[in-house]
Amino acid sequence: MSDETRLLERARRFEEQALEEIYDSYSSDIYRYSMRLLGDQDLAEESVAETFSRFLIALKNSGGPNENLRAYLYRIAHNWVTDYYRRQPPPSESLTTDVVDRRQKEPDQIVIENIEAQEVRQALRYLTPGQQQVVVLKFLEGWRNDQIAKEMDLPVGAVKSLQHRGLKSLKRILVGRNEERVDE
Repeated sequence: MSDETRLLERARRFEEQALEEIYDSYSSDIYRYSMRLLGDQDLAEESVAETFSRFLIALKNSGGPNENLRAYLYRIAHNWVTDYYRRQPPPSESLTTDVVDRRQKEPDQIVIENIEAQEVRQALRYLTPGQQQVVVLKFLEGWRNDQIAKEMDLPVGAVKSLQHRGLKSLKRILVGRNEERVDE
């Protein structure tokens, strides 16, 4: 029996130490993942809280993962982020909107990186939920295709296809926005 399986068994009995260990082990990764998708600290914290709340509810109802706890928690977080964006009106602001507080005196490179990161986050919103999840897990979280396939319950070929289509769409969105900037 693996350590994770034993940890999950203890969590199902609601042993406080096991639940703390799970939270301590995965909360920062879930926060980072949510932050990359949402770009907002408060929302990322809410995503973490909801992820672990839903995990506890699943355990209470005799559900939850039998294995691969990490993938299970990422799936909950991704579903929460997807639900959040579904509840929001479509983005009305241009990807070129200046989102940097002009009062800050940061080096030019940091400003450029912040703007680019915001543009990518906003462009991700235009991808399908599956494409979003694959692109974020692959390129921002550093997961391998086989890990993503297991987490999403898809064949590796489907993951590669989602990745290809997602990157192609991102390129089209971002290049199109940059061309608009040049024309202005």
